[in-house]
Amino acid sequence: MAIKHSPYRLNVRDLVNRPGEMREEQLTVVVDDAMGEGLVSVRPESEIDLDVRLESVHEGVLVTAEVDATAEGECGRCLIDIALPVQVEFQELFAYHSGEAIEYEVQDDHVDLESLIRDAVVLSLPFQPVCRPDCPGLDPETGLRLADHPELVTPEQRDPRWAALAGLQASEDNGTEHESGAAQQREER
Repeated sequence: MAIKHSPYRLNVRDLVNRPGEMREEQLTVVVDDAMGEGLVSVRPESEIDLDVRLESVHEGVLVTAEVDATAEGECGRCLIDIALPVQVEFQELFAYHSGEAIEYEVQDDHVDLESLIRDAVVLSLPFQPVCRPDCPGLDPETGLRLADHPELVTPEQRDPRWAALAGLQASEDNGTEHESGAAQQREER
């Protein structure tokens, strides 16, 4: 059975069964499949920088990694193109084969980091990405980007569903006078 070569597969032959040994690697991997499917994702052909520390322990190989990438997509409010930095860290033990079902294990003197990297990157992506925290979005009538057309921004835009309540005034009465008047009527009886 031929093993597929993957840039995420790291050889750990020099660390297997040698507790206390450690090696650090810096890699740049070109993404072959998009990571993420929402408004932003790490796109194919973009690069991911990895700083990996591989440590041999009695149970297996402990992998600690820092991942740096750039997610590209569009702002969830104004729909312009954006690029967001993605920085994640993870640590996982790749155990030696023990006959038990374990999620991550050293296979053929290699550890495969692809699923760990993919999960860490995808989970760090924002659900509603914005170009800036105070992005005003689009004008609901014209569809123009409000950041480019500040004259379209009204000082207080109200939701039209609340228009009927706009004429109501808040009551200044807190109910104490009404209660004291009722108490006086009871006392007069």
